[in-house]
Amino acid sequence: MDRHIPIHALPEEIQKMSRDETVCKYCGVSYLILHEFKLMEEKMKAMEADMKFYQGSVDRERSLQEKLQSLNQGLQRSEADGKAQTERLEPVSNFYFSYKQSLSK
Repeated sequence: MDRHIPIHALPEEIQKMSRDETVCKYCGVSYLILHEFKLMEEKMKAMEADMKFYQGSVDRERSLQEKLQSLNQGLQRSEADGKAQTERLEPVSNFYFSYKQSLSK
């Protein structure tokens, strides 16, 4: 286990305080440690909220991927339908243009 060695020592007046002044009379935890625990609890709550958000984003991404795939399939069908219609109309348009050219001669 890593041991944290602080860069700056506690101020001398805090070091000279009696244990009764630095420890919670209810739970016996040092106020300095209690402060650190409270900070860690706040960080943990924030991280849990982030995790919920990101879990939701995974679900949203999956839903968007499905919609995108559906839209791509629809686009491919539309392109195939358009190509089929163009192929069906090609003889008619060729006939029309040749008829129009014969009239202009």
